[in-house]
Amino acid sequence: MLAGIITDYTFGLGYMLLAGVAYLIRDWRKLQLAISAPGFLLIFYIRVLPQSARWLLANDRTEEAIALLRKAALVNGRVLPPAVQTEKWEFLGGSKRSHSAMDLVRTPQMRKRAIILFYIWFVNVLVYYGLSLGVSQLGTDLYLTQFVFGLVEIPARTLVLIVLPFTRRFTLSGFLAIGGLACLLMLAVPADHPNVFTGLAMVGKFGITASFAVIYVYTAEIFPTVVRQTGIGVSSMFARMGGVLAPIINMLHNHSPATPLIIFGTSPLLGAVLALALPETADRPLPDTLEDAENWDVRSAPILENLEPDEDFGSPDSSSEKQELQHLAS
Repeated sequence: MLAGIITDYTFGLGYMLLAGVAYLIRDWRKLQLAISAPGFLLIFYIRVLPQSARWLLANDRTEEAIALLRKAALVNGRVLPPAVQTEKWEFLGGSKRSHSAMDLVRTPQMRKRAIILFYIWFVNVLVYYGLSLGVSQLGTDLYLTQFVFGLVEIPARTLVLIVLPFTRRFTLSGFLAIGGLACLLMLAVPADHPNVFTGLAMVGKFGITASFAVIYVYTAEIFPTVVRQTGIGVSSMFARMGGVLAPIINMLHNHSPATPLIIFGTSPLLGAVLALALPETADRPLPDTLEDAENWDVRSAPILENLEPDEDFGSPDSSSEKQELQHLAS
């Protein structure tokens, strides 16, 4: 949760820097080149990016997982129990069959959650970029408004850090509702009150930014390990659909100024209601298999905690070793 939200702060920083770069580089082609070129540096990141030990275990790649855990223990100054053998990890491995995007909708509970998450991702990006790309319609300085739209993301994510440990579901629902209500309230602002209109746009951006931060963490916790990366990838695909539609919906402003705000207001409110049908993941062990996800409400404690003493790693300190392994794998 901390990693997912804290890294998002740099997104807001980039948003603010964009206003300054755009102010200095007025030609859009040169601007596009300036903000895109740094992305090529990420090619070199693959050399230092580790695999996920949890994913390796769930996909029956136990030797790689233990090697990675040994490296993690060394880097973190921790001690991995020396008696660990790969065969002792077989109970954590998932089925040897490969998983696909179809597994996201193959079973009833997974299907319901996946469809809700797809819609919420779509709505988040639709409204986020709808408001962001509509700054020119606010009647204020374009570059200053762009900068403030980025600045508002910092307190939004800070508030998420405070409330998210208590509940994922109500946090997501609440921030979606704030974003949607702010957009609808903009419809009631008279034309001679541009500051109020801009202020409500900031509130809407605040709510949607916060829900956007939550949905990254929440999605990763709902989808089980064997399809987690697939689930986030498909969710992101639906999000890009929202990004494609956002400027088109903004263009409707020329024919009906109220239409974009009605869409940007009602769609998050529907998402806020649907979010209440998702399971709560705060302080819950992450699901590893499709069966874990399907039986969420009846799941027992993690398998590592269910081992009997004589099933452990052959050490007199097996209990502490077990806790250490569980901590490292998490």
